[in-house]
Amino acid sequence: MTNITDLEPKLLWKHFNNICSIPHPSEHEKELTDYIYTFGKQLSLDTKIDAVGNIIIKKPATVGFENNKTIILQAHIDMVPQKNSDVQHDFLRDAIKPIIDGEWVKAQNTTLGADNGIGAASILAILEDRTISHGPIEALFTIGEEIGMIGAFGLQPNTLEGSILINTDTEDDEEIIIGCAGGEDANCIFKFKTQNIQTKGITYTIKISGLLGGHSGVNIHMNRANANIVLCRIVKQLMIRFGAQIASVEGGNMRNAIPREAHATIVIPEINQHEFLQFMKIVTLNIQEEFYPIEKDIAILATECKDSTVCLLPKDAERIINAILTIPNGVITYEDSADLTVRTSNNLSIIKTLESSIEVNCLLRSSDDTEKQNLGKAIKDICILFKGEVELTGSYPGWKPNYESAFLKKIINPYEAVYNRKAKIKVVHAGLECGIIGNSHPHLDMISIGPTIQYPHSPDEKVNIASVGRYWQLLKRTLALK
Repeated sequence: MTNITDLEPKLLWKHFNNICSIPHPSEHEKELTDYIYTFGKQLSLDTKIDAVGNIIIKKPATVGFENNKTIILQAHIDMVPQKNSDVQHDFLRDAIKPIIDGEWVKAQNTTLGADNGIGAASILAILEDRTISHGPIEALFTIGEEIGMIGAFGLQPNTLEGSILINTDTEDDEEIIIGCAGGEDANCIFKFKTQNIQTKGITYTIKISGLLGGHSGVNIHMNRANANIVLCRIVKQLMIRFGAQIASVEGGNMRNAIPREAHATIVIPEINQHEFLQFMKIVTLNIQEEFYPIEKDIAILATECKDSTVCLLPKDAERIINAILTIPNGVITYEDSADLTVRTSNNLSIIKTLESSIEVNCLLRSSDDTEKQNLGKAIKDICILFKGEVELTGSYPGWKPNYESAFLKKIINPYEAVYNRKAKIKVVHAGLECGIIGNSHPHLDMISIGPTIQYPHSPDEKVNIASVGRYWQLLKRTLALK
């Protein structure tokens, strides 16, 4: 078997294959939006696009289920575009190429988009399948989830008619999710002045690559290396030891992905070249040893490049690198350290060097609003201490769990019938749209389910084939409940 369209359930995999063929990174979902809108119209279903770009499709109940409560099936249609720097792939033009790898489906050297493409595909399959028994269905496809829950925030009150919502963005089929953390972006700006290179030097690019990266909500507790932090640690040592001058620092490209790659352009005094290269070998070995066995493929390369003529003033470079290394990164607190349930974290996700400033972007997550506010204040205080500016934006609420949910109790039996085991009822650290949608539609009874997806937001992303089949069976059984 070489084509995912040969997998079961065929209708779901057909739609996922079609989704993969249409470029749909965040902020560029229009082609996929048009595809889903046309699909709904071709089925003669009530289909509309709201003011922000979300799609809502309604499917009437099958005979005998007209009195069921309306169930909203919800997925986001954007994906995180991640690839290694040496891979040739244009996410705005090129299709994702899914391949079968044993028990998994993955992509060729890029993110797969199973997050949340499998969920979207399952909803399209439900809308098309005329053999399934179900009550009234309202399908909600949201945009811009990965860059700040744009579609969920734009959903106007009273848009949805349903009373139950099934979010399809969970990534472990052993779990039924009933709550999640909230989040906020911290956008830090550190201005600098420049000067011409003061001494005869040789320009090098220091590049960090080969890291696992991953989802900053799902994988933040796994002690994976952050490429931005590793790079800035090295740069600081080079400044102290060799008087290295800094031309630029860059790393990461998605707010909710642990950065896998980063690079800096530096100038080393020519007289120190040999010692510098020897030192880089030692630094590389030390960092590889520090993160082994979690990071088995970490690579640190120093490559001579085109000469830089202008660098940051040394005092500005020192100030900014120290600021970056002072900002908290990773897990801040745990709900339960025994099972590694994270309460509060920060992902220092993106560093950009502009003409006269370096920008640092962080994504804060917490299931405790007070802790989230305190973390934001701490980052703001650090920025001020190092003569920077910070703007806290895009705050979104967590999803408060309802352990007495009537729908949660109702789904337990079909879950155990499909999986032959008890479900793990959990609150997750990753952000889900349920909290935001619940704010505008407070009457909703919500859960989140999905197949098993590993390494989302990284080129290693993959979805377990058997879990997709189980998830599909659970979805069908749930919709058939009276």
